[in-house]
Amino acid sequence: MFTELYPYDAEVLSNPDQDTLRSLAQEHTPLVFKTAAGNLNKVSRNKARMAKFTYVIDNQDRPEGISQKLISQADADALIARQRTYIESAGRLIEVQGYLGVGPRAVPVQWLYTVEGANIAGMQQIMAFPRSDVENGAASQPFEPTFRVVYTPGLGLDDMPGGQAIIVDLAAYTTYIIGPDYFGESKKAALRMLNEFAFSQGALVLHAGAKSVRLGDTHVAMTIMGLSGTGKTTTTFSKQGDVTQPIQDDMVTLWPGGEVSITENGCFAKTFGLTEDTEPVIYRGTVSSEAWVENAYLEADGDFDFFKDALSPTEVARWRDTLIATGAPADNVDRYISGDVTAADVSDAMGVLDDGWEFVKWTQNGRSIIPMSCVEDAADLHAIPAVKYMGILNRDEGADAATPGIVRFTSPEQAAGFFMLGETTKTSAAGKEVGKTRSPFTQPFFPLSFGLQADRFSELAATMPDVTLWMMNTGYVGGDARTVKQGGGFKVKIRHSSAMLEALLTDVIVWKRDPDFGYEIVDADDPANAALVDAVGAELLNPVKFYERTGQQAAYRSWVSAMKAERRAFLEKFDVAESIITATVG
Repeated sequence: MFTELYPYDAEVLSNPDQDTLRSLAQEHTPLVFKTAAGNLNKVSRNKARMAKFTYVIDNQDRPEGISQKLISQADADALIARQRTYIESAGRLIEVQGYLGVGPRAVPVQWLYTVEGANIAGMQQIMAFPRSDVENGAASQPFEPTFRVVYTPGLGLDDMPGGQAIIVDLAAYTTYIIGPDYFGESKKAALRMLNEFAFSQGALVLHAGAKSVRLGDTHVAMTIMGLSGTGKTTTTFSKQGDVTQPIQDDMVTLWPGGEVSITENGCFAKTFGLTEDTEPVIYRGTVSSEAWVENAYLEADGDFDFFKDALSPTEVARWRDTLIATGAPADNVDRYISGDVTAADVSDAMGVLDDGWEFVKWTQNGRSIIPMSCVEDAADLHAIPAVKYMGILNRDEGADAATPGIVRFTSPEQAAGFFMLGETTKTSAAGKEVGKTRSPFTQPFFPLSFGLQADRFSELAATMPDVTLWMMNTGYVGGDARTVKQGGGFKVKIRHSSAMLEALLTDVIVWKRDPDFGYEIVDADDPANAALVDAVGAELLNPVKFYERTGQQAAYRSWVSAMKAERRAFLEKFDVAESIITATVG
């Protein structure tokens, strides 16, 4: 609890409604554009959450360790004082009071924004559960938050890397966000603190979507972990016949016995490549007037173009002032507009742009914030069933992409190892940071030592004897977009993912043990799996068949050897228990 609800000498506009927040955003937030759909689209300087500018205050001895960058109490206090001066000179704050989750596990949070962050306040208000949903009519009582987030997007820090800083005080459960203008920092600030808070109570926050699954007359929950770009939101909101309903798209908390508590009352979805045919729920939510949007491309008439990639000189000219305001060098912008420089001149063979020329391609990390009330056929968020299925998404890509379409783990230890690996391939939405990566439990915002997650998961899984643990490849086998276009390799499409999950949930798969990794894969030769093989393809379900057919057995064996060595080294780096490592790599 905080000694003061309002610690700043500033007028506070508390819990304004959405119409007021939209008006404030149009008046005070730079680079906000009204779309043809009637909602607002903010073009931000930051195109993603900035972990490298996030610092945890080194203000107490923590034997469990900290995974994030540290900052001294004195240095943090100096930055926090500068934020206070900025707030009090501005003289006005927007307050959002709300909860992470509903029910007895709900955590009260106070978010405070200077008025140029009105758009972020509007988004956060949608994502938080209102007091009326949690307090059973007691919302007239004084609000007593457990967490506080203070956000000043207009205060730049010229003497700090990136001109910004996110200061996390775990002892006081307060996060100070100074300089960024991207909604994800607000969202993750409270969720990062929840990671530590829930862990201290014996639980584990998962970077996971969740959906309700109907099995006969009963309902169970499924969690779906994945790094950004793996398809977590898409998988959560895709249908598996009529047996699933979406619950959450980003983070849930796992408790002993498979109990799940939720966090958010909305969806934070990627918009690049969005179509009504492939992702109808997200598409219709995004073009609703109730949604807020970040970094989507707008045509001159305000219509969305969710496939915009490279910009023509004419398009750059139309967006010139916005691009420069978000960091593009004016001279580079003008040289591109004039035709002195082309995209080919400033990019490598993989299409990665040189420093200072990133504006030539519109970011693929456009986002929409959609209220759960706009999500068709959502589950009852006040009655979440226990977990029966827990999985992770691996968007494999490249010539050595050999992750099977779907895998069933044979033990909690094996699942803990693969969840700890958090393997995927970063998409072009990550900017220059493309390529294969690993992130423990897909959780770059877990503030304590990463290895703790594997141990805690093993403890929790031991209380869930009937849980099914799985992994799905949402990327490619034996290639990437270019090689598939040329007739090599395979892309895992949304319809393939839905077919594999539906087969898993209806328990019709005949499995066999993978001889190299020990997990179970679909037996593509068993006649009982014929329908699934027909829907997905034998070589997606069992990639070794692709490498055998194409005469690349040696490449496959090399991949197996490299994966075993790399995975062991990664897990050992985080002091993961040997029993988990052995179950993962043999």
